[in-house]
Amino acid sequence: MWWWHAMRSSELARLSGLTVRALRHYHQVGILDEPRRSSNDYRNYDVHDLVRVLRIKRLVALGIPLDRMPTLLDDREDDREKDAAKLLDELETELTEQIDRLTAQRNLVVSVRAHRAMPDLPPELAPFVALIAKAELPTVSRADRDQAVLLAHLAGDDGMPHIVRLYERLSSPDLAPVVSSLVERFARLDPETSDEDADELTGTFVATMQPILASVAEWERPNTLHQNAHLLEEQTAELFNARQIEVLKAIERRLDSGDAP
Repeated sequence: MWWWHAMRSSELARLSGLTVRALRHYHQVGILDEPRRSSNDYRNYDVHDLVRVLRIKRLVALGIPLDRMPTLLDDREDDREKDAAKLLDELETELTEQIDRLTAQRNLVVSVRAHRAMPDLPPELAPFVALIAKAELPTVSRADRDQAVLLAHLAGDDGMPHIVRLYERLSSPDLAPVVSSLVERFARLDPETSDEDADELTGTFVATMQPILASVAEWERPNTLHQNAHLLEEQTAELFNARQIEVLKAIERRLDSGDAP
């Protein structure tokens, strides 16, 4: 005996594991035809509608866009096979790219955790940034943090290894106490600091930094770093006082000229 079981939206949703809202959306985008309605205007679905919804659900699980489904759902075998093959190729390519992006993102998270870095910092530079932060000098710590972010961006992928090597040297056990002392002395500079004290700090800083900078002297700085060097100056100009800016400029001049202290 042939018989037809009418299902309402709620029953179709329950059987298919979807929501009534999803079914309505499928009607709106045109991949699920509107069923016959009862005398009281309820939608009446049948088993064929259930099968189509289950097919849609499988296509959704594969990541196939709703607007690409009609060709796959309609009974045109020649078009379906060709379109399905093309669509699956596209999906595989897209998913491979997503996997690569997610793998790179996961590796970055692992690196951040391994270096115990804050998420907004380049993880490779975290040890040196942490060294300065331990000195509890808020202005200097902020300047160093921001400079690390800016340097990493301007250096780019090619220049980053050189920046990392420089920062690793600065935070090495033998040099870290010296660097910490220089940072603390720099933080104490103010308009009342004598010229002699400022000059002595400049000389000590240059003497400390020259051999370290020489180790990365073969690095050809990228154009972005050259062209945007003013950004590093602007970044410190807003944080430091006049005497500190004066000392920084003196250090830069002596390092650029290669003069010994």
